[in-house]
Amino acid sequence: MNKTKISQKQSEFFCKTTRETPKDVEYDSHAYLIRGGYIRESVAGRYYFLPLGYKVQQKIMEVVREEMNNAGAQEMLAPILHPLELWKETNRTNTTGFELMKVTDRRGGEFALGGTAEEMFVDLVRQFKLSYKDLPFQLYQFSPKFRDELRARGGLLRVREFIMKDGYSFHRNEEDFKETYEKMKKAYTKMFSRLGLKTAIVESDNGYIGGEYCHEFIVESEIGESKYFTTENGDYSAHEDVAKFMKFKEENTNEPEKAREDVEGVGIIGVEELAKFLQIPAEKTTKTILFVTEKGEVVAVAINGIYDINETKLKNILGCAQLKLASPEVVEKITGATVGYAGILNLPKEVRVVMDESLKGRKNFECGANKTNYHSINLNFGRDIIEPEKYYDIALAKAGYLALDGKQPLVEKKGIEVGNIFQLGYHYSKLMKGAVYTDADGKEKPFYMGCYGFGVGRTMATIAEKYHDVKGLMWPSIVAPFDVHVVSLKDNDYAVKVVEMLNAEGLEVLFDERDGASVGEKFADSELIGIPVQVIVSERGAKENIVEIRERKDLKNSQKINRDLGLILAEINKILKYND
Repeated sequence: MNKTKISQKQSEFFCKTTRETPKDVEYDSHAYLIRGGYIRESVAGRYYFLPLGYKVQQKIMEVVREEMNNAGAQEMLAPILHPLELWKETNRTNTTGFELMKVTDRRGGEFALGGTAEEMFVDLVRQFKLSYKDLPFQLYQFSPKFRDELRARGGLLRVREFIMKDGYSFHRNEEDFKETYEKMKKAYTKMFSRLGLKTAIVESDNGYIGGEYCHEFIVESEIGESKYFTTENGDYSAHEDVAKFMKFKEENTNEPEKAREDVEGVGIIGVEELAKFLQIPAEKTTKTILFVTEKGEVVAVAINGIYDINETKLKNILGCAQLKLASPEVVEKITGATVGYAGILNLPKEVRVVMDESLKGRKNFECGANKTNYHSINLNFGRDIIEPEKYYDIALAKAGYLALDGKQPLVEKKGIEVGNIFQLGYHYSKLMKGAVYTDADGKEKPFYMGCYGFGVGRTMATIAEKYHDVKGLMWPSIVAPFDVHVVSLKDNDYAVKVVEMLNAEGLEVLFDERDGASVGEKFADSELIGIPVQVIVSERGAKENIVEIRERKDLKNSQKINRDLGLILAEINKILKYND
């Protein structure tokens, strides 16, 4: 690894550790990054990166930069202020998953503080008259991002201002794009592996980014906000927003149709209670729930009673940005019944009905009668209800449900999302006028696009969450702020010589030569800061020309080595084990 040959005296370094964990700190990573002098909060969700933290941040970025460049991407930098008219072109002033932060300049120009940069890169590329010969290409940047999150939490895990690597690729068509998409999967897997993180590649929802599919890179962790499902063999992994599973299907499709009945059941609305009351299997029940979109459209959603509705899937089907449960007043106005007795019978024409695929092929099933305290049983498509032209997948996956192969149960996991890659397709190029290239036939065609994000601060926090113990941080050598922490237990010339020898070999050294700090304080700081190798020079060691070398993640295993530089370097390099 190409390193700057530098040592830093700790007495002159802005490295301010603290023994106390600030209040309202939830996670170890947050606590140790603050206590170790890596970050300090400004206001909620915005952090200073102190010299130690900045060095770690830059080393993470360098790993990402190397892998992006190796994959053929080209680095650039876009403005932080985005002309608001670009966001209006794509209607994302109304559909982002976060509140846009806006400013107005002295000339009255409106700008958004960039939360993501799809519009900016499309605007850049459309300024050039490109042809098919210029494609494909991929541009990326490291840039501050601003998102007015409702609730900042977890230190660097959910913030309002952060550094992101965002990249965008431009292609002729989907076939051309897929090659780059697979290349990015491999590049991301490698960069996270180099950073010491094992990631699951998880099918996910594109959300406000747009496009048809995407994948998140998730590090399994109980503190993560991402819930996903996987199979034991790892063949399938999907975020709960999009996870699919094998649904119950009625086997007795030749069952004769029974006469429909409306059965009174005062106050009986829960699935289990209802099935017991009606003396039918729970699989025969139906949930019908009314929602309202941001445009005021009322949607009746029906699903087999044993399942729950996945609102993310539903929003994608409806093409809406916001969705909320209909109020009791709206439910009663639409159905004539109070909440709990809605059904898909005889709804007003203006109400859109969406049915889950779990309803397909049913016979003699139940649903709300649209009459307070009543349920209809023995309903059948064709006779009682018009069968829909299309059924949808709107069901929420749960642990234990079988994967689509019908063999493996889904296993629920939690994790931290550290990166994502998106298929954008023609989403932006068709919304933004002039985002076209000239094809071989001389015709103008829209770009086919992809997007690739990497959270630098979030990755730093995730590494800290994984690599720590009760005493402090234990950085992997590739991102550690220094290679070696030389701790002098007494001011002496021998410690200086050790530092100079290590510098001469290209190792970065933090040199704790502080006069006023006790031995206990120096050890505590070294363990808290978490540099991979500790080289301890004591008064006795100086007299005997020996040093003690300890690995931060295995403090009990120390080696006392004489002044032979070759032996010292061999032991240090054995600990560092650079894998890049």
